[in-house]
Amino acid sequence: MTGYFTATDDFSFLANLASNLIHYLESCDNSVKVQVRQSALEPIIGNATEAKLLGALNQGFGLVWNANDTLCDTCNSSGGQCGYDQTTKAFACYCADRPRDFNCLPSPPSQSTKETSNPDSLKIGLSIAGTVVGVFLGCWIMTIIQLKRRKAALLKSKDLPIAATPSSKGLATSTNLSQTTPSLTPSKSDIDKGSTYFGVRVFSYNELEEATNCFDSSKELGDGGFGTVYYGVLRDGRVVAVKRLYESNMRRAEQFMNEIEILAHLRHKNLVELYGCTSRHSRELLLVYEYMPNGTVADHLHGRQSNSGLLTWPVRLSIAIETASALAYLHASDVIHRDVKTNNILLDNDFHVKVADFGLSRLFPTDVTHVSTAPQGTPGYVDPEYYQCYQLTDKSDVYSFGVVLIELISALEAVDTNRHRHDINLSIMAVKKIQNQALNELVDPFLGFDKDFVVRKMVTSVAELAFRCLQQQREMRPTMEEVLEILRRIEKENYGAEKADVLDIREDDVGLLKHPPPPLQLSPDSMSDQF
Repeated sequence: MTGYFTATDDFSFLANLASNLIHYLESCDNSVKVQVRQSALEPIIGNATEAKLLGALNQGFGLVWNANDTLCDTCNSSGGQCGYDQTTKAFACYCADRPRDFNCLPSPPSQSTKETSNPDSLKIGLSIAGTVVGVFLGCWIMTIIQLKRRKAALLKSKDLPIAATPSSKGLATSTNLSQTTPSLTPSKSDIDKGSTYFGVRVFSYNELEEATNCFDSSKELGDGGFGTVYYGVLRDGRVVAVKRLYESNMRRAEQFMNEIEILAHLRHKNLVELYGCTSRHSRELLLVYEYMPNGTVADHLHGRQSNSGLLTWPVRLSIAIETASALAYLHASDVIHRDVKTNNILLDNDFHVKVADFGLSRLFPTDVTHVSTAPQGTPGYVDPEYYQCYQLTDKSDVYSFGVVLIELISALEAVDTNRHRHDINLSIMAVKKIQNQALNELVDPFLGFDKDFVVRKMVTSVAELAFRCLQQQREMRPTMEEVLEILRRIEKENYGAEKADVLDIREDDVGLLKHPPPPLQLSPDSMSDQF
């Protein structure tokens, strides 16, 4: 038998009917072969699944269509079906008995054939042909009806479904966001009426293109996870940061929906706010965030603003506390960030923190202790155990935050190939120097570690905390809540009521002691005995 299929722009309908189509296609005598991209074919070889096949087709495929309506009409009128003969590489009319060149009409019989033909054979042939045509038409009609019903059901709802709001135990989560993605696609009319993704506004592509001056390269703010971030001004005057995902393939669409679902439901003063996004029908996938005018912590530590002298120790400690507060909130909401680094810690004009780029985040199910997944993240920050067993826990964020603490202390990059080969990885270098009682060799000279006793005491305490966070075995690391508590205690014990004055970056930081005591000896025993 043969069949016809009409491709649509929305492969979600095929995804929902994939199992039925597979069973249907198995009964066909002929199939259609299409050429897909080599990059899309490699993951399928040896382990083909419906999802992978649909994903390959969704990336595009080649099709040659030679239309000859006259031949096809002649074939159809004779009771056959139009087709293509792979052997002869030419048009073929598939008839009940066999493929023919043009139509299913019998050739004029010779006189001897007329005399010896059996009338019963003709009746049997016609019956078989009628049955085949009837079965095909029935299957074709049922397929069309099912597709139309599903399309009508999707278009019936004008807005995207709103996911459950956070409960006292955390977010209502899903372990496979990609499975829910097909149902989150509004129609174009919905976008015009102001539809939403999980309660956030859907912007038109044209509006964001206008806001960024056609994504002018001079307006680039930097590269975030999976995308470039641009400075933009909306029509209502709001200044925003627009993230433009690198590619709009199915993996990026999953990333797109994941970030929206997470950010839309999380509310914390130290988490970046999501203003909106474009539709998945848009030319490109775009995310719109609040704009942070003061860059990132990485910019001030070892980037284009590293010589500003604004990141004094009180400011760095405040950054550590606010970042820990945001991460502790995420973990309490059953969310793991997965890409904690100084490039993802944004600063406002008062140097308050906004943790950004949830692109690699995964909702963390409440009934499991880890999530198995392929390793992603940024070199230098990724949990060593994560590379070995692909198991993700909240302690993976704790390790990454330990690297951030060392960056705040040292003003060095997490990975630097210009350093000695044993010191390329900052976390390894830091652990080694702390164990060798050489913390003074690690600390940023700008902090006055050798001159200010109070700064030395606090830096030492933070280094001990970072040492715990950087333990190879995740069971030995503290929780993010414990990290936050320790940082707050360090600040309170050393600053107390004078905190507000010390944190004012516009005032000069005056040493509390004019005559510092002898150098403080840092013993690794205090950090390693408990491990």
